[in-house]
Amino acid sequence: MTLIRWTPARSARLVDFRTEADRLFESLLRPRSQLAGGADTLSPPVDIEETPEAFVLRADLPGVAQKDVKVSFTGDTLVLRGERKPVNETREGSLHRTERVHGAFERTFTLTAPVRGDQIQATYRDGVLEIRVPKAEEARAREIEVQVG
Repeated sequence: MTLIRWTPARSARLVDFRTEADRLFESLLRPRSQLAGGADTLSPPVDIEETPEAFVLRADLPGVAQKDVKVSFTGDTLVLRGERKPVNETREGSLHRTERVHGAFERTFTLTAPVRGDQIQATYRDGVLEIRVPKAEEARAREIEVQVG
């Protein structure tokens, strides 16, 4: 039996090769739909909460400047648009992996109850956009007093 001495440098090169090979095969086997606008597309996650008085949407937008975020409302549709611009950093080394997606995005939400479009408020703090959409009076739940007849 022949013994082969293990050296950390040799092992590190093998790990780098395997990582690159995995990345290559992953990109080749990825379905076309993801390449054309799926996993590599910026689509910020949004939580939607409905209270008796309003709809509250919270969108995670890390790395997006406040001036690059637009919110519009027409009829029963709320639209969130924006753009995460690429970071132009001067690098002295080489880039090994890029996972942060940049570019334009758009999310559209159809609200299920009448709302007060003129009273919508949007606030942006710490990379989180909060949009508060008050419900119209007729959409709010109210207690009806039962009278003796």
